[in-house]
Amino acid sequence: MTIKTLFSSVLILILIFSTACSKNIITEENKPSVATEQRVIKTNVEPIQVGVDYHSFANPDVFRVTHLTLDLEVNFTDKVLQGTAKLDFAKVDKLGTELVLDTRDLSIKKITANGQTLDYKLTPQDSFLGAALSINIPNEVNSVTIEYHTSPLASGIQWLTPAQTAGKKQPFLFTQAQAIHARSFIPLQDSPQVRMTYEAIIRTPKDLIAVMSASNEPDPERDGIYEFSMPQPIPSYLIALAVGDLHFKAMGQRTGVYAEKGILQAAAQEFEDTESMLIATEEKFGPYSWDRYDLLILPPSFPFGGMENPRLSFITPTVIAGDKSLVSLIAHELAHSWSGNTVTNATWRDLWLNEGFTTYLTYRIMQMVYGDNRYAMESVLGRQDLQNDLDNLAAEDQILAIDLRGRDPDEVFSSIPYEKGALFLQELEQKVGRDNFDRFLLSYFNEFAFQSISSDEFVEYLEKTLLKDYSDKLSLSRINEWIFQSGIPNNAPVPQSTAFTEIDKVRADWLVGKIKASEIDSQDWVVHQWLYFLNNMPEKLSQQQLTELDLAFKLTQSHNNEIAHSWLLMSVKNWYQPAFQRLHNYLTTIGRNKLVKPLYKALSETVEGKMARKAFAQAKDSYHPLTVKANEDFVE
Repeated sequence: MTIKTLFSSVLILILIFSTACSKNIITEENKPSVATEQRVIKTNVEPIQVGVDYHSFANPDVFRVTHLTLDLEVNFTDKVLQGTAKLDFAKVDKLGTELVLDTRDLSIKKITANGQTLDYKLTPQDSFLGAALSINIPNEVNSVTIEYHTSPLASGIQWLTPAQTAGKKQPFLFTQAQAIHARSFIPLQDSPQVRMTYEAIIRTPKDLIAVMSASNEPDPERDGIYEFSMPQPIPSYLIALAVGDLHFKAMGQRTGVYAEKGILQAAAQEFEDTESMLIATEEKFGPYSWDRYDLLILPPSFPFGGMENPRLSFITPTVIAGDKSLVSLIAHELAHSWSGNTVTNATWRDLWLNEGFTTYLTYRIMQMVYGDNRYAMESVLGRQDLQNDLDNLAAEDQILAIDLRGRDPDEVFSSIPYEKGALFLQELEQKVGRDNFDRFLLSYFNEFAFQSISSDEFVEYLEKTLLKDYSDKLSLSRINEWIFQSGIPNNAPVPQSTAFTEIDKVRADWLVGKIKASEIDSQDWVVHQWLYFLNNMPEKLSQQQLTELDLAFKLTQSHNNEIAHSWLLMSVKNWYQPAFQRLHNYLTTIGRNKLVKPLYKALSETVEGKMARKAFAQAKDSYHPLTVKANEDFVE
């Protein structure tokens, strides 16, 4: 690190800390309890202030945005969104005179209120936080209208050419706001603790359709003007937009799928159980609060498996396997309708409150719809994913309530908030009993509906409920260990699956030469058994062993993207060259970070890293900005 870089980093930390302190979130009225103060972590320069969002410049303690009205034109030629954002806000501090918003790479044309132009200023751009937009607010003003346009390189928008789509005829646009990318296409208070309703008018080319995380018409007139309304208050990271040559197919009374025509039928068949998942989840965890639950199948460049945008989850096409083997992703995004969208993490430190609860609910939904065996297998695979991260992450990154000050919040997206959070909840369930824990979850979702809460608030709620009712089975020290310490506590639950017992025996026999790969009876294996078989192979295999596996099971040609991922990772680590053409095709046609990042990382650790550079150079223009950012260091 150079002196200049070090100095810049120090300045950024000072700016973040001073901004947070100036918000004075912790008042006498909401001051943390003694128990909370004892949980303050001092891994950074100063103790974490509970409830302060260190990744937002906004000042919701002075002015809190309550409603957003968008009127935007989609300009595919210039790759920009242009128009206006009207923000209605409540004045929290009667002496406040300045509204502070988050932006990133936005060009502000003017800001008005009641027909008058308002003064404003933009701070210099921070590398990942963006720039603070400060607006002078006269006494009588309770809304402002900002005329602006986005950058062609906005981090939260991907513009695809017709050649990058399934149909090859029309362009495509989609946004990805989580974690702090909404500010790259809307000037707003980009913090999960600020919830707002919104409405929008989106103007597109007439042969394209716009959809949003709001009310959508299944078969709208293609007139180039689309209107949307989101009546429930949501945080900014759940605002989403997509524009393309989309078509709709119903899957149930309240569920359906949007996709390009070429993959619409396959998607509808793959995800036809979505309505059953919705009904089962409602019966166990309370009514669905969002009217409809539809899916949008995005092009392969989408950087995540799914994004839980309310009413319309964005889904990668990589889970269309033809056998419903990867539909736990749909259960996960649906579960977010309760844990995440209705009850939300207050800051990105608290992401596990979204993802841990949702992963736990995902397992439960899969059990209710597909049975105990599927539940057990997916639980074991999830625990193995967690162990892999625990083996590779620094201790401070293994903490559920992670300290992210001075870091890009995208860095928190490991399996820790997902699988460690779910394992913690599984322990609570096992100790108090499933029925009792289900009643707790139902009360929790009701208590904090349409609110954003912190890890410390969750612990305080536990003290009033489960810890009080089951003091003989639960302890505060154990709960704090789970949430505020690294690693996994001793005697944590260990998921098990009898479906994997035979897989362990077969693998062991093949490795010592007792049987040949061609003698393994895998006809009835499901995808989860294949993943368990491959993922638990030794780190090093001989070329003869790899060739034998490939000839017996045609793994290089596997059409299941998860199986292909596991096999290609093995091939890189053992330099099995017959799989390398498939590896190149895989890296250049899929943008899902979960699948491509481990492959780029593994390639970067080999002497022959040229393949990674070649693939990345070819795929970079079609990758989402988040995928580029996550992998570019591996190909330098």
